[in-house]
Amino acid sequence: MSHRNAPLSAEGRRRLVERCQGRPISHVAAEMGISRACASKWVNRYRRYGATGLYERSSVPHRSPRAASGATVAAIEAWRREHKWSAARITAELAACGTMLDRRTVTRHLARLGLARRRFIDPAGASNRAPGRITAYWPGHMVHLDVKKVGRIPDGGGWRVHGRDSAQTRAADRAKSAGAAGGYLYLHSAVDGFSRLAYTEALGDEKGATAAAFLARAKVFFAAHGITHLHRVVTDNGACYRSQVFSRIVGRRTKHRRTRPFKPQHNGKAERYQRIMAEEVLYARSYGSEGERSAALATWNIHYNYHRPHSAAGGQPPVSRLHAAVTNVQPSYS
Repeated sequence: MSHRNAPLSAEGRRRLVERCQGRPISHVAAEMGISRACASKWVNRYRRYGATGLYERSSVPHRSPRAASGATVAAIEAWRREHKWSAARITAELAACGTMLDRRTVTRHLARLGLARRRFIDPAGASNRAPGRITAYWPGHMVHLDVKKVGRIPDGGGWRVHGRDSAQTRAADRAKSAGAAGGYLYLHSAVDGFSRLAYTEALGDEKGATAAAFLARAKVFFAAHGITHLHRVVTDNGACYRSQVFSRIVGRRTKHRRTRPFKPQHNGKAERYQRIMAEEVLYARSYGSEGERSAALATWNIHYNYHRPHSAAGGQPPVSRLHAAVTNVQPSYS
């Protein structure tokens, strides 16, 4: 399509070619108010390509030696659809594979694939973005706790291995319905709101004593990484977090903040961590037993804290932001 100040349209180029039959191109160019070079260009295109040559051609280069290969674009699409990774995470994974692409280039490819927005790939257009943001200003300022309930995987694999209608799956469902011991597993998680450093344990229940013991071990974990005091502990209104034994472990020097009912976004950092955990390890592949998945979870937790790039840490793993912050003196409790 011609720009608004173009002296010739497609019809004007046709008339230019007609006038140049048997006449000097420079004379016709002067009559039509264009340069001789412009007139020669369209006349030569007509002679070479016919009437088709009088239309605009795309400015896209014929060759782009540095353009991303088809395999790279396919990998970007696969990682986005299967793992729901962000452009920054995909850029880091490509660099680890030896392919250097700018994050904006990856974003452009996601837009061309129709996968730029998270809601385009989530079921029913779900979004993980909350309207507001709760900000932690130093390590230990706010530590978010939550519990995720998952079904135990029987030996030999669950329904993802054998199918929904298999005998193994029906037997496991009957055991869970009857309240058999070991039907479910409770993943207790604690996430530092500043660095996103996370600690997770797979426990057998979500009682107050269990949550309290988990918090005590989480304090030891955070202290080993330089977070010696938890200023605020943020939880939902679960019964385990309202127990007296949990309050004793929280302590008097730590404020316990419970979220408003039906407002999971107030504990969004823990909720988002659990979503990442579900997508990248819990349901990322089929497991043959609960022990196999527990081992994968323990390995992934190390990967999350020490190797996995996190957008909240500037594309670095959570422990890198923590190490940069704990060198400064933490503010006094208020």
